[in-house]
Amino acid sequence: MTRFRFASFSLIAAALVLLAGLVTAPAAQAERIKDLGTFQGVRPNQLTGYGIVVGLAGTGDDSLDYSTQGMKGMVSRFGLTLPAGVNPSLKNSAAVMVTAELPAFAKPGQRLDVTVSAIGKAKSLRGGTLVLMPLSGADGQIYAMAQGSLAVGGLGVTGADGSHLSVNVPSAGRIPGGATVERTVATGFDTAPQLDFNLAEADLTTALRVADAINIAFGDRRARAVDAVTVAIAADPGAEQRILMMGLIENIEVKPAEAPAKVIVNARSGTVVINGAVRIAPAAIAHGKLTVAVQENPQVIQPAPFSNGQTAVQQSSSLSVEEEKKPMLNFKGGASLADIVKAVNAIGATPSDMVEILQALKQAGAMKAELVIL
Repeated sequence: MTRFRFASFSLIAAALVLLAGLVTAPAAQAERIKDLGTFQGVRPNQLTGYGIVVGLAGTGDDSLDYSTQGMKGMVSRFGLTLPAGVNPSLKNSAAVMVTAELPAFAKPGQRLDVTVSAIGKAKSLRGGTLVLMPLSGADGQIYAMAQGSLAVGGLGVTGADGSHLSVNVPSAGRIPGGATVERTVATGFDTAPQLDFNLAEADLTTALRVADAINIAFGDRRARAVDAVTVAIAADPGAEQRILMMGLIENIEVKPAEAPAKVIVNARSGTVVINGAVRIAPAAIAHGKLTVAVQENPQVIQPAPFSNGQTAVQQSSSLSVEEEKKPMLNFKGGASLADIVKAVNAIGATPSDMVEILQALKQAGAMKAELVIL
């Protein structure tokens, strides 16, 4: 009991220190720890299910086998058995896949938004209603039940001659609050030996800074960087104590490490993205265009009268070479992103030219950055 009181006073003191720091510390170039990653186990879970949408205006699957089987299974729940060999026409219904995301700590009775997508020949789900169906997790267990009327943003129109007009995608829609949570997913954060905070992007420096910021806020050495992603935090077991600690940790501000120098090039679209960490060593760039023009001016030569000659065509070609004169640009050591963009714009380089220039700088060893070609 004494240990619990001590831990509570420690967390309260840490909260006061944290609040004081949030008031006085500048927020420039700093981010909250909650924006850098998540606690292990505290994450959403994906749910999927197979269902039937009814009430369509003749835009359904018609007589697909799996749609027919799904309809027979649905009506059998109500005690209705279709005669053997009878397959109903299902122009007003469609087989669909239903997906949803179950947030961490979701409790039974809470509502979830669901996405409904046709998997057969249905042209449109507009005006349809999803019949009650289960949503299962990766473990095969049912965690929610879905039902409701679809909101479809797309529109599809078909003419008598077979012409078709579509706006957006009419074969998919959403049901806001269309699912009800039936089972809670155990996160295990309250019984795990320690709390693990995982960064969204691996970075050793950022992991160390997160661990140091947590230790400074709580005044002890409870946090340590395990690797470039995980920061392990010692904590007493119990949901109440850990929730309080996690809430305090999430609001601690940390200045993340600067991203590695990287240049992303999409050779297909000509898109070039350069982050602010890219620096150029002393280098000179010359960029010019050589244009060769060939003009053909054939001339018709007529023979003299009464000479018994024949009309002939005499070829006349004109060649010209034009080289665009551009000054050589000299980069001083440590040129920044602004210097690179300004220089490339000055020589009138197109995106494709920029790709060639950056590749040449990389090959020359003048650009200390990772060059990624998509």
